[in-house]
Amino acid sequence: MSEQGYDHTAVERRWQEAWDEADAYRIPDDAEDPTYVLGMYPYPSGELHMGHVRNYTITDAYARYRRMRGDDVLHPMGWDAFGLPAENAAKERDSNPRDWTFDCIETMKGQMESMGFGYDWDREITTCTPEYYRWNQWLFRRFAEEELVERRDADVNWCPDCETVLADEQVEAHNGEELCWRCDTPVETRELAQWFLKITEYADELVEYIDELEGWPDSVRQMQRNWIGRQYGTTLPFEITGPDGSERDYGTVEAFTTRADTVFGATFFALAPDHPITEELIETDDAVHEFVHHEADPDGDEPNGVRTDLTARNPVTGEELPVFVADFVLSDVGTGALMGVPGHDHRDHEFASKKGVPIEPVIAPEPDDWEGPETDEVPDAPDVSEGAFTDDGVLVNSGDYTGLDSDTAREQITADTSGAEETTQYRLRDWGISRQRYWGTPIPVVHCDDCGPVLVPEAELPVELPEFINTTGNPLDAADEWKETTCPDCGADAVRETDTMDTFVDSSWYFLRYVSPDLTEGPFDLERANDWMPVDQYVGGIEHAVMHLLYSRFFTKVLADHEGLQHREPFTNLLAQGMVQLEGAKMSKSKGNVVSPQRIVEEYGADTARLFMMQAAQPERDFDWSEEGVRSTYRFLTRLKREVEAFVSTSPDGDRTPVADYVESEIDATIEAATADYETLTFNTALREAQGLVRTIRQYREHAEEQGEETHAPTVGRGLAAAIKLLAPVAPHLAEELYDELGDVDGGSDWVDEGLLVDATWPEPDGDIEGATERRKLVANTREDVRQIVDVAGIDDPERIDVVVTPDWKFRALEIAVESDADNLISELMGDAEIREHGDAAADFGKELDAEREALTLTLPPEREYEALREAAWLIEREFEAPVRVLRAEAADDDVAGKAEPGRPAIHIEEGQ
Repeated sequence: MSEQGYDHTAVERRWQEAWDEADAYRIPDDAEDPTYVLGMYPYPSGELHMGHVRNYTITDAYARYRRMRGDDVLHPMGWDAFGLPAENAAKERDSNPRDWTFDCIETMKGQMESMGFGYDWDREITTCTPEYYRWNQWLFRRFAEEELVERRDADVNWCPDCETVLADEQVEAHNGEELCWRCDTPVETRELAQWFLKITEYADELVEYIDELEGWPDSVRQMQRNWIGRQYGTTLPFEITGPDGSERDYGTVEAFTTRADTVFGATFFALAPDHPITEELIETDDAVHEFVHHEADPDGDEPNGVRTDLTARNPVTGEELPVFVADFVLSDVGTGALMGVPGHDHRDHEFASKKGVPIEPVIAPEPDDWEGPETDEVPDAPDVSEGAFTDDGVLVNSGDYTGLDSDTAREQITADTSGAEETTQYRLRDWGISRQRYWGTPIPVVHCDDCGPVLVPEAELPVELPEFINTTGNPLDAADEWKETTCPDCGADAVRETDTMDTFVDSSWYFLRYVSPDLTEGPFDLERANDWMPVDQYVGGIEHAVMHLLYSRFFTKVLADHEGLQHREPFTNLLAQGMVQLEGAKMSKSKGNVVSPQRIVEEYGADTARLFMMQAAQPERDFDWSEEGVRSTYRFLTRLKREVEAFVSTSPDGDRTPVADYVESEIDATIEAATADYETLTFNTALREAQGLVRTIRQYREHAEEQGEETHAPTVGRGLAAAIKLLAPVAPHLAEELYDELGDVDGGSDWVDEGLLVDATWPEPDGDIEGATERRKLVANTREDVRQIVDVAGIDDPERIDVVVTPDWKFRALEIAVESDADNLISELMGDAEIREHGDAAADFGKELDAEREALTLTLPPEREYEALREAAWLIEREFEAPVRVLRAEAADDDVAGKAEPGRPAIHIEEGQ
């Protein structure tokens, strides 16, 4: 190994070949219940980026950890291979999407292999192949058979640049504009015949099961709740009439409200710009026409609207309210109409203030001593002139309902009002899957003039894509020979559906295909899926919190209801990893701040890239890429290799000393702490533990050299093996190399398992774990106390450091305090003869214990504290270059010993002259 580093290229190539030869990551079909670890599969865009590397390092590290814990692990990879970018790239290059996509897959797969990701490549899936999308079509048929598919005209989000429909979730608001999530083009509204999957049939279950997803981040669960948007409320019927003398009666329009208790405060009524009544008014009312076509801005910062000459009769009060057309009223939310209550809704208040509409308070805050409507007095109405009061409270200015609390009033007003109904409404809409593009799954339908839309028979699946035609619009519309077919029902001439499926259909069930990727009789093997699902640990970006995750949950529930799947949720635990940034900004090609993973692998090695990324921050957090951090990580790996080589080459034969005992204790404590961190995917702290153990072993070797001694080989060998195993999930290549070298040392079989490290067992503590943890805390606190004394006292040259252990009676007092439930702790302590003989000192210490009684825990007993500090004294000596004496309390000066407490020894430092 050179002074500059080790030959990472040779090391990584050697062990990747060894893993391949051993089929290290293949999971057999007869595995009973493997641990299923999965990263969201990538779109093959050309090259891996750092976000990919972080995502897949997380899953790979956890999969390797679970494998070392003895689990059978299913860890597959595939390609989300359909999508508009490939189609656009093909048009630009006068190529075809298939060739572009498979070229990208070849490149990205090679990069994944160079990173050492441990995938079972026998289970690889590619969604743009007929072998996969055949089952998209089969599932479409099954959904249709269960009446979960519908074709209807609908207003859709249309991207004029991509020339396709976008789902609501694919439209992003930015600076008041609605933009395509792919190309940032402003989105238009068009009416087209569309295919919908009826996800709203599962709205209640989708929202109710969220509470059971305890392994998901709270933020993701809340995003799903918000997107489904279930609200309980009341629909109230408002009669809409024209101006006096008008013969036009517009009938009843229902308005949904969650606050029927505020109905006495309604001072206006509002319609959406595309409400049927609004569309009628556009033809006759110039002001409405101007507003709808030129002024309405649903995404604007301020609500806006125009008053009409219509009125709406309040069904509870009988009052006539002015009717507005307002841009903050949306046709697909509620009923497209609302009653405006500016006294108790912020948006309504802003609108009313702008339009000069009265603002009337009808809900008052409930007083602390409120006894209910049976009292004669009601609270004073709040001042709502400057802002709305939006909380529940007590009704005021509300006729017979005055004095009721909000909950009671809502129920009574709904029950008393003719035509009012309790209603549950949702923000969620059915999933429009039609896309006017070529590179997607053909929807398996033909259109017959006599029979209408007809499903393609199962025996004729897959409906394969024709050759790509480079044209504007949808290339499938230009594929005349492919389009022309016959009706499966009547045999007449028919045309194929030219829309393809939203690519989120592909990803809504791909995790099931991995269990049986080559199955030709169905989309997945049901028995195996029931054994292997759900995914135990899923990892991916927060940007998929709504679309992909919601659709996957929907598909899983449908398959449970109609195909015998025994699981109603697809993912038990979810980790949404943070972004990799450069100088605080997300990496992107457009910003020119992309760091190439391939360059890092070539220059420093895959292990360096993986280790730096995983130790930089918790997986959920964003972090900044740092070239110096990468170099530092590489230096650590180089030092680790040197440490192993030094041990292997010298084969030391020293005795087991108190210093070796300390190192043994550190090995146990490190294993325990790092294992707990791996269990929770807190890799950064687990890696710090492993690196700390390596540092301790190095310090032990250096200390032995300074003393002219040899280290204890079994201690060093066990420690290095443990550190290597703890690093192996994240830095697998070098770990495998060093583990192999350790096995060549005499006695190496005591700490190295036979065979590959990837198949080795996870390290286990040998000693008293609780004691090792307490020893570690004791030593860390003591070292920090010495540092503080040296710093505060300005001691430049310590001559000697005395560390004095707590006297036995103080530990006895702590034991009594921890176990005691007596009201008077001091009295109980003084009832112990051993403690009582220490008089005022015992009373003072008892007061300290009493003050911290709820937080007290036992520490090491004095004799074990003494031994632990003796074993660790060499670390303090090395740090401060001064001899250290560890003394029992009776061997120290009284004034020093009196300061010692359990777990916090007294420290006295003699300063050099």
